[in-house]
Amino acid sequence: MKGLYGKYLDVDLTKGDVSVYRVPETWETCYVGGRGVAARILLDELPETVDPFGPENILVFATGPFQGTGIVGGGRHAVLSVSPKTGRVADSYVGGYFGAELGRSGYDGILVRGIAASPVVLRLIDGVASLEPAGDLWGQGTGKVEDSLIASHPGSRVATIGVAGEQLVHQACIMNDRSRSAGRPGLGAVMGSKRLKAIVVRGQNEKPLHDAKRFADERTRYAKTFLDEGTQRFGEYGTAGGVTWLSEQGILPTKNFQEGAFEGAEAIGGVRMHDTILVGRETCAACPVRCKRVVETSFGSDPVLPAFGGPEYETVAAFGSLCMNDDLDVIALANQLCNDLGLDTISAGVGVAFLMEASEKGLIDESIPWGAGDEIIRLVREMAHREGVGGLVSDGLVPFAEEIGADFAVAVKGVEVPMHEPRGKKGLGISYAMTPRGANHMEGMHDTMLAGDAPSPEIGVTRPYDRFTLEDKVDVAVRFENLRSFDNSVVLCCFTTRSTGDGYNYREIRSLLEAATGLELTAEEMLRIGERNMALMRLLSGRMGHRMSEDGLPARFADALPKGGSAGHAIDPKTLDQVIAEAYTLRGYDEVGPTDETLRALGMDDCVGKLSRARSGQ
Repeated sequence: MKGLYGKYLDVDLTKGDVSVYRVPETWETCYVGGRGVAARILLDELPETVDPFGPENILVFATGPFQGTGIVGGGRHAVLSVSPKTGRVADSYVGGYFGAELGRSGYDGILVRGIAASPVVLRLIDGVASLEPAGDLWGQGTGKVEDSLIASHPGSRVATIGVAGEQLVHQACIMNDRSRSAGRPGLGAVMGSKRLKAIVVRGQNEKPLHDAKRFADERTRYAKTFLDEGTQRFGEYGTAGGVTWLSEQGILPTKNFQEGAFEGAEAIGGVRMHDTILVGRETCAACPVRCKRVVETSFGSDPVLPAFGGPEYETVAAFGSLCMNDDLDVIALANQLCNDLGLDTISAGVGVAFLMEASEKGLIDESIPWGAGDEIIRLVREMAHREGVGGLVSDGLVPFAEEIGADFAVAVKGVEVPMHEPRGKKGLGISYAMTPRGANHMEGMHDTMLAGDAPSPEIGVTRPYDRFTLEDKVDVAVRFENLRSFDNSVVLCCFTTRSTGDGYNYREIRSLLEAATGLELTAEEMLRIGERNMALMRLLSGRMGHRMSEDGLPARFADALPKGGSAGHAIDPKTLDQVIAEAYTLRGYDEVGPTDETLRALGMDDCVGKLSRARSGQ
């Protein structure tokens, strides 16, 4: 299929070898790319029992047909591996420029196997791959590593881990472009376990497109649609621009998810940031929106440098309202530390808030007051280095909560819940509960999008929905999961998929995909690709033990929010269980995963028989 190279770079760190992994063209037409092809590779290459830190685990960097083409939203790539948090295959998505560079490398992605005897860097420079010693880089922050490698290879892009990844901290992420994070499932720790400090890529290849002229013309027209006033306003204030509104709606996670409204919301929101510490804006490859923050300030004796970007919404809420902190300078420094140390800001913020509540309830000896900025900074450093109180959660929040008898660890399958309150977005709660990846805000429906007059008949959404209802959301939640799964297979930024007044802009996206690949899709066929790739992820997790009985939400969400715009709302566990069962039926899954009949109906005949039900008595 055009738009792809049809091959991955295959790296065996144990042997020190690099080779080529050829991707069957049938996989490309069935799954397209990104999470789809990467997950299909892992289905063949991973054993059913995998130690996330063992040599048998595989770390995959994946692109799709849009990477390296200069399309708006195409500055992303996917990373997949077995997560130390979930023990199952998990995926992460990250923007910036590394994915675009990988898209020009001559390879659709990189498979990393084995464990190096000592720290190494993988170089993929102008199509030539090599492994080089990296002992001098081990222990350094991501900023210094990037500077060093780019100085050696001008024009390259770097993905690297920080100290947290080296220490196998479960909250560790993989950083590129200093301020872009492949976060959430702890894949930085997987990279650290392989002693792979960094990957440096420089590419000069032109993507093989089906109709290059048509693609170029449509790409130009598509880019102009992002110059409207609303999109430019979003870029001006960034994702943090919605902090105050979310607090007014009662869905701004506050005090470790005990509340949904924060009195200091205005002090930490995007408007205040814009008017105080913002000194610039960044973007991702080929994107005119420029939504990324660049800040400069200080906290105590620590400067906050523009080189590390600035905090986005998730970070603002995680180190702000969730910890009862209204100091933007603290949030900015915590963000910089996480970027340089290689920590996921959501996971780190939830960990800090948990420790604050544990302190308040006398479950740990140390006093950590709510909102204490110096304590937030200290705990972030300790978490990354496995030191002190912060280091207590470095092997995961849930195991430590069980150790001290705390019932307020807000995580799903070991993954800390992101900064979107499901008691006021109950459809999103369905996706939180069911995803094999663990709590994930980038793959489900955000009910607030559908509370007004924004239906999209093209994808089967024909009416508004009340954000507080749960029982009537199964079909639309599944459709949005399939839609986002398609996004993650072409690897497209979801912020560039938006309402255009008569629906979403997927007609234009599908037309661009056709020009790039020759693959002509209807709306339902687009959703079917997403559905296949959701089934692949659930198939992988089912092989590793995932059962429907583990799907659900943390106990905290069964308690009603006490105040604000979502006051009195909770998620009833029994009702949620019924909804989950209904969703399984709709998807054609039994408690283990997709049935063979479902796989055949999805055109995935070569996956039939890969999920054994014998161990579960089915």
